[in-house]
Amino acid sequence: MTDTLVALPSAVRTVFDTVQARNPHEPEFQQAVHEVLDSIVPVLERHPEFVSGGIVERLVEPERQIMFRVPWIDDQGTLQVNRGFRVQFSSVLGPYKGGLRFHPTVNLSIIKFLGFEQIFKNALTGQGIGGAKGGSDFDPHGRSDGEIMRFCQSFMNELYRHLGEHTDVPAGDIGVGAREIGYLFGQYRKITNRHESGMFTGKGVQWGGAEVRTEATGYGAVFFVQNMLAVHGEQLAGRRVGVSGSGNVAIYAIDKVHQLGGIPVTASDSSGYVVDDAGIDVDLLREVKEIERGRIAEYAARRATARFVEGARPWEVPMDVALPSATQNELDELDASALIGNGVRAVAEGANMPSTPGAVAAFRESGVLFGPGKAANAGGVATSALEMSQNAARQRWSFAHSEEKLRSIMADVHDAAFAASERYDRPGDYVVGANAAGFTRVAHAMLAQGVI
Repeated sequence: MTDTLVALPSAVRTVFDTVQARNPHEPEFQQAVHEVLDSIVPVLERHPEFVSGGIVERLVEPERQIMFRVPWIDDQGTLQVNRGFRVQFSSVLGPYKGGLRFHPTVNLSIIKFLGFEQIFKNALTGQGIGGAKGGSDFDPHGRSDGEIMRFCQSFMNELYRHLGEHTDVPAGDIGVGAREIGYLFGQYRKITNRHESGMFTGKGVQWGGAEVRTEATGYGAVFFVQNMLAVHGEQLAGRRVGVSGSGNVAIYAIDKVHQLGGIPVTASDSSGYVVDDAGIDVDLLREVKEIERGRIAEYAARRATARFVEGARPWEVPMDVALPSATQNELDELDASALIGNGVRAVAEGANMPSTPGAVAAFRESGVLFGPGKAANAGGVATSALEMSQNAARQRWSFAHSEEKLRSIMADVHDAAFAASERYDRPGDYVVGANAAGFTRVAHAMLAQGVI
């Protein structure tokens, strides 16, 4: 964590103290729990049955945590060993649902923070899915297709026993795209001798995948911004939009901003950012990052209207809307101050927890419209649930039909969060609203199903 966490109210302080004591070296997980606990105090005050039922104490402890070794052979014939994870947090609303992340920074704390967030994000979609997350500290960057295939097969050799369309349904995340999902699903099918299309989402459209799944998280974040602005009679058209990252979420957020008449002016990677006042050329960006797997500086080298800023983040650029879409804690309090100083109107998190606690506090105190990740980036998992539905019914929907369903779900997510913020006397506070709405749905289900 890059900011000091504020003291929690007494109603939830004991729970957080227990989380810290049990998970002493997991700062990302502690940060995620802290944010939720701080938001749901008004809910607990109005629902004493949630307190007596020990809902919070149970929710902060995963139903199951799985860690395992992943041995594989690289192209030089050398044995490599990575660590695999799957944290199944809550299945009270449906089968566990959440992505797999392959990245060298992956550890138990990050997987638990992501899985905990997934509980409430999935609940907000109303799609009947639980919360989980998984992954490995394997780095796919620079690896051959053969190496990635062998790693994925070894990874699935252990994980398969914990999965199933009625048990746990993974998807992709950072480092896990269509290629990796194909290898993972193929190994699951080989081991189990079952073609359960619905046990993995993000598949290729030709073999059970859903239209719009690739675009869903980025598109959904932009739809959420549209809804936030619309509450105040404002539009996205004509607004300068800053986006961080240059992966799947960022590229399709930029794409949708263009379609809706906005002007996406930035993209970034770990080396720095580009600013393009003429509007990011999404086709060129996709060619550089998805096809050539190059660095963001190469975009600026080929685009006369763009310039590259090395070793910096894009939040110093004047923008009306900010979409942090790279990784956790990428936007801190100083970045938030720069955005506020430049007149930013709305911020929506395309990534999971990309804003530090200090940044979130600054946005909320200054009146900036702020969409937290569990609401703003729920489009990906919502479309994954639609993919599960299509697989179960052996149906296939068109791109236009799928996108309209995504647009409708994101409107419902926004409205649920906004209504909860008003219900708990924090009108327009989407952090409180999203957490309260998601938590309430989960809590009622937990009470109904007993102490399990």
